[in-house]
Amino acid sequence: MPAGGKLTVETLNTYVADDYAADHAFAAGQYVMIAVTDSGTGMSAEVIAKAFDPFFTTKPVGKGSGLGLSQVFGFVRQSRGHVKIYSEPGHGTTVKIYLPRHYGEMETEDQGRGPGQPDRGDHSETVLVVEDDERVRSFSTEALRDLGYTVLGAASGAAALALIEAGARPTLLFTDVVMPGMSGRELADLVVKRLPEVKVLYTTGYTRNAIVHNGVLDPGTHLLQKPFSVDQLAAKVRSVLDV
Repeated sequence: MPAGGKLTVETLNTYVADDYAADHAFAAGQYVMIAVTDSGTGMSAEVIAKAFDPFFTTKPVGKGSGLGLSQVFGFVRQSRGHVKIYSEPGHGTTVKIYLPRHYGEMETEDQGRGPGQPDRGDHSETVLVVEDDERVRSFSTEALRDLGYTVLGAASGAAALALIEAGARPTLLFTDVVMPGMSGRELADLVVKRLPEVKVLYTTGYTRNAIVHNGVLDPGTHLLQKPFSVDQLAAKVRSVLDV
């Protein structure tokens, strides 16, 4: 953060589902998640792809060794965990570390189990999914269709508004927070102005505290953090629609 800013550290007990774990080559189950978020300059997709490479750095010569994140990656993998970077240029960075959770003497039979059957929807309920990451958008739209909802997908805020102008009337707007061009917050404000009855659920790889502290979203806003499983998506969508 060249000009200073905020650094947020958070911890959370979380469950990693089979689908996300399989895509990222680690075991599903219970983990302790440690998230470190800054409000700095952010990273491009090209920089993120190289961020864990030894000796890779964007800093001037003599200002950094390029070993910090590669050492984090090595430690996490040796611990049978997972590390993920979420970042957009100009919007800061969140690094999430997942370490296997140990229960010790307090373990019970129910601990370590995944969620049960997902909450289902109805074809009369339409979810508009707005996500610039094609992989996440495809996962979300397919999962919601399988859960029984009518689903529309858009890769940007402008594309989502075009669908509404064409007559789409979503019951729920499910949008990423940080996107190129129009942000999820800006999109939601415009959609709610046109369709006051629509409900809004945000998603992001950044932590709730980070985006609230930085003024991106208001406290109490409905938010589903990435990565999420089908069960987590189903439960959150159902809870927002049933409010």
